[in-house]
Order: sequence, then structure tokens, then C-alpha cells
Amino acid sequence: MKKFVPILVVLGGVVATACSPTVKIEAPDEPIRIDLNVKIDQEVRVRLDKDVEDLIASNPDLF
Repeated sequence: MKKFVPILVVLGGVVATACSPTVKIEAPDEPIRIDLNVKIDQEVRVRLDKDVEDLIASNPDLF
């Protein structure tokens, strides 16, 4: 019986290896193409305090 234990271990390893799934990774034939239709809309608002508006109106040559 002791002679069969190493043989059974090897046989079990072969069976376990034979049943494992195979994963293959392959590069695509064509380049990957990503089409994006994006619209970027930006709005900037500047609000001034009434005192600053009066200061700019009284001194137009500041800027």
C-alpha cells in the first residue's frame, strides 16, 4: 500500500492539472477606437459689489 501512495499523488496532480481551465489573452486585430461626442459649455460670471462698481465708474482709467 505504501508503494501506491506516491503514484496516487502524482496521478492526482496530473488529473488536477488536466482539468484546469486555460485563459488566453490576445491583442485585437484592429486598433481600439473610442468615439466621444462631448459638448463643453462654460459660463463665467463676475459679480462686483456696488462699492467696487462705483469706484470703477468714478476712476475709469484704473484698468
